[in-house]
Amino acid sequence: MSIDGSAERRKQPTQTQTPSTGNGNCGISSMSLANRLRLNPNKEHKPDSYDDLHQLEFSPLLFSSLERYLPPTMLNGSRDLKLQYMRDILLRYSSESERTRVQRHREYRQKIISHYQPVHKELYTMQAAQFFVPSFLKAINENTEDSFRSIMAEPAPGIYTFEMLQPYFCELLLSEVETFERWVIETNFRIMRPNTMNRYGCVLDDFGLETMLDKLMEDFIRPMSRVFFPEVGGSTLDSHHGFVVEYGTDKDAELGFHVDDSEVTLNVCLGKQFSGGELFFRGIRCDKHVNSETQSEEIFDYSHVPGHAVLHRGRHRHGARATTSGCRVNLLLWCRSSVFRELKKYQKDSSNWCGECQREKKERQRQSIAATKLVVKI
Repeated sequence: MSIDGSAERRKQPTQTQTPSTGNGNCGISSMSLANRLRLNPNKEHKPDSYDDLHQLEFSPLLFSSLERYLPPTMLNGSRDLKLQYMRDILLRYSSESERTRVQRHREYRQKIISHYQPVHKELYTMQAAQFFVPSFLKAINENTEDSFRSIMAEPAPGIYTFEMLQPYFCELLLSEVETFERWVIETNFRIMRPNTMNRYGCVLDDFGLETMLDKLMEDFIRPMSRVFFPEVGGSTLDSHHGFVVEYGTDKDAELGFHVDDSEVTLNVCLGKQFSGGELFFRGIRCDKHVNSETQSEEIFDYSHVPGHAVLHRGRHRHGARATTSGCRVNLLLWCRSSVFRELKKYQKDSSNWCGECQREKKERQRQSIAATKLVVKI
């Protein structure tokens, strides 16, 4: 049975997709070609902000993230110079059809935002003290591995659980989503669902929450991902897909076995009253091994608790069991790194994060050692 959920989601709108070769702008100067991007980021460099440039074809966070990879000679240049250099590169690898799709989705979002009137405007800007529990805020402010681990459990390798959201925030977001869904029905507006696997739920970015969720990723999820998921681009997360999903006897009952179209996934239960709906995890896999067998040590089930979060790699295979009564609503934030996705094209070895690649590598090492011992004996 194929579980490549990322393929199913590839049609879903997102501000930044994996770059693809095409008929983009190839007008990069000879000087630009000579000054190639660095293989590793300059972690000491503080990049410029591009948030005020609203007409860019790509996410402002993408430019800030990519800036750390610029040639040393360009790091202290003007923002306009760096912007033009990075834009030329991105246009070179982004097809015209992809840019057209992004532009059409931007227009779709603008149409919603210009007609839908939010009821809880305080949700649309980051208000950390009102949104998050004190223990989570304290850990983020201290910004160390020890502070993160002090609030977390790691019940299985690579899966981190912790209390995160205050009931106040959960109630407000549930209310906003319900209001938006009523507006959709009343106006007969056809909206895009979060992905092709969920028939219920909505994309939060599409009705104005993109900026707040950007802050959530940049200031709260990326610091933790830098520590726990560095091998899959945790330190260079630069775009997201934020949405809620709804499960119940009259909604989606369960979610099939799949992987996410993300480098890092945040999954937080908002409520309400429900039974069932456990997440089941079955090991981390690269594209090559996505359908390989599950090892016994990779089996883990998790029961949702309102306000509590699960943080894991997007390539950690998982699904959701049936919600047998009540209604369960979850906030999902798929965090992506365009830098990691570009570099992954040239990396043949995923043994630093894929469970099956790790087993194959250990087996090759075992066979090599056995062969060496045999030669010595002879």
